[in-house]
Amino acid sequence: MRDNPALDQLGDYPFQRLAALLNDVPAAPGLAPVLMHVGEPQLPQPDLVAEAVAAAAHLWNRYPPVEGSPEFRRAAADWLTRRYRLPAGMVDPGRNVIAACGTREVLFQAALAAVPRGAGNGAGRPTVLMPNPMYHVYYGAALLAGAEPVLVSATAETGFLPEYELLDPAILRRTALAYLCTPGNPQGAVASLERLQSLIALAREYGFLLALDECYSEIWRGAAPPGGLEACAALGGDMDGVLVFHSLSKRSNAPGLRAGFVAGDAAALARLVRVRSYGGAQVPGPVQAAAAALWRDEDHVARSRAHYEALFAMARRILGNRAGYHDSPGGFFLWLDVGDGEAATRAAWRHGAVKVMPGGYMSRPDPATGENPGDRYIRVALVHDLETAEAGLSRLAEALER
Repeated sequence: MRDNPALDQLGDYPFQRLAALLNDVPAAPGLAPVLMHVGEPQLPQPDLVAEAVAAAAHLWNRYPPVEGSPEFRRAAADWLTRRYRLPAGMVDPGRNVIAACGTREVLFQAALAAVPRGAGNGAGRPTVLMPNPMYHVYYGAALLAGAEPVLVSATAETGFLPEYELLDPAILRRTALAYLCTPGNPQGAVASLERLQSLIALAREYGFLLALDECYSEIWRGAAPPGGLEACAALGGDMDGVLVFHSLSKRSNAPGLRAGFVAGDAAALARLVRVRSYGGAQVPGPVQAAAAALWRDEDHVARSRAHYEALFAMARRILGNRAGYHDSPGGFFLWLDVGDGEAATRAAWRHGAVKVMPGGYMSRPDPATGENPGDRYIRVALVHDLETAEAGLSRLAEALER
């Protein structure tokens, strides 16, 4: 049977690789496992979710519009305007916002909408830029859209952000799409407003789409991270060539709700809606009603943020200077330099019944050096209640000492 050869280039999904790595490793006996390998918030979702879904139950028997209901799009546009202090009317809910089932699906579909068939800008095979390490969806989207993935190292030396500006112009001329996650997954780095402006200018100079994955934007320590539309406003308000992706999974502890949105360039959104009309899942009406209520409420977000700040304070106390611990400004992951990510992952499971993710599973070998920039690291998700997190971090610290 024929299949798509790009599937072979993808390799196994990170969680499949992790299962295989630990297949022959017994968990420490007598300890309840603590699963810190998945970025799935464990806090309870706000009560208003159930209330809003129940109030909109009459919508279950209707097909929702692909682009989202007017009420949902208005709530998203209003939130963007408040959160990023945008000029009134800059984000038109009818043109500049569409609903999405979280962000994973639509981040993938962005490549299907943006990557041309054949030569990119007349210069050869189209390329898609992404940080390395990365959210694995970027890589899969690029390959299955027919593009060449260009992995740009995001290491401690670069502030854990990719330096797309330093790429060879020959690569940039072939670029159809560039992904950037800020705050980052897995390192938690935040792109400054000036950096975002520079990337927007680069995208416009070379004619590619800049896809800014901002799903961790509301989990931060210190100052609120700037956003892509905020940078567009600083450049005059034009959103050409820029899409921002937001989700309620992290912001509102609602990963099972599968509700998010994309905002920005109206023409790019129209192409994305066309892709989604053929192969995307619509967000159910009652879910959109609950999502709109969540975008309008900030109290639950402030409570969650305080909880994550407490988790990072705990991690700082327990891990101290171990494994190159550093306080990331955003997100809820620890990115720990343990020397050998796979060995540390096996040790954490064997000695502490703590499951973490090897950093090398979040990255790919650098084509120039052959080195995988994530191999030395593990990713640890701080998503639990304080008691569970303390048990997991304490056992992890002991396992790393071994």
